[in-house]
Amino acid sequence: MHFELSEEQIMIQQAARDFAQHELKPGVIERDEHQKFPAEQVKQLGELGFLGMMVDPKYNGSGLDAISYVLVMEELSKIDASASVVVSVNNSLVCYGLEAYGSEAQKEKYLKPLAAGEQIGAFCLSEPEAGSDATSQRTTAEDKGDYYLLNGTKNWITNGSTATTYLVIAQTHPELKHKGINAFIVEKGMEGFTVGPKENKLGIRGSDTHSLMFNDVKVPKENRIGEDGFGFKFAMKTLEGGRIGIAAQALGIAQGAFELATQYAKERKTFGKPIAEHQAIAFKLADMATQIEAARLLVYKAAWLKSQGLPYTQAGSMAKLYASKVAMDVTIEAVQIHGGYGFVKEYHVERLMRDAKITQIYEGTSEIQKMVISREVIR
Repeated sequence: MHFELSEEQIMIQQAARDFAQHELKPGVIERDEHQKFPAEQVKQLGELGFLGMMVDPKYNGSGLDAISYVLVMEELSKIDASASVVVSVNNSLVCYGLEAYGSEAQKEKYLKPLAAGEQIGAFCLSEPEAGSDATSQRTTAEDKGDYYLLNGTKNWITNGSTATTYLVIAQTHPELKHKGINAFIVEKGMEGFTVGPKENKLGIRGSDTHSLMFNDVKVPKENRIGEDGFGFKFAMKTLEGGRIGIAAQALGIAQGAFELATQYAKERKTFGKPIAEHQAIAFKLADMATQIEAARLLVYKAAWLKSQGLPYTQAGSMAKLYASKVAMDVTIEAVQIHGGYGFVKEYHVERLMRDAKITQIYEGTSEIQKMVISREVIR
């Protein structure tokens, strides 16, 4: 067993850390307050090659492994989870889905600009009646010969108004249930495709989250991904990798809060000494550090398995389930250690606590992860 990072991985980690500190941290509180999408920072992330990290260089990707990807996710998420979720969706869901299952023409037309960071993408699965139950797709795609007619609504879509390429899951053959679902590439600007108002959220407020409406949108036949009926399998396979990205995001949020709490505990004095020297606080820090390290090992293992081409379904779900719980537990304790200061925006930890909650919900709730893990264990 080897726990050392390679020189290249350390270099990538440092680059992400520097970017987070110098480009994301200034203005992060204001972006959260005003729900402002970090457009300029996302553009820079694309220029750094962070939006197509695992994509083959022949499609304008960086050709890196999944460990490098989670290192970047962790560092960005310490500072700004609203920016890191853009990296997660573009890498884990959109670029991965197109590279793994798209046609050569689809890769040339859509994957290349996405991997280069010239455009960003969105993954459209959730609906008003289909969240955890992804089989209940109400969005329909009627086969009209050389095109499909798309109708329906998608909810909670990250990059909803800023994306240019949307991977949309829809039902074509209701009688076949989940085996009748398809996945389509929809472009911004297609007639009948409209974006709803931005959601006013508890956390990741800088993230661009919208509902999408499709009213008789004509999607060319060549924009279907895979064979007829492949859509549900496409969504599930893609989300498996997405869980690793969100697990890394949760890990980063926890680490960021822990670092702030540790620094504060060393500086803040009560009863004549730093609060870090009081056992009540010292033991909190010990528990936080242990939880984070356990989460990190789960996340890195899942990423390593994916990079090796080995099965990672169970590992990915375990990583997301545990890391998201750690993110919540650690951020709550970080606020507690800061006392009254933890309750105000200037000290960052209240934002990290709000951002942590979504990691237990999106790309498969904690309850869904337990279903996945239990099935794998029983099997």
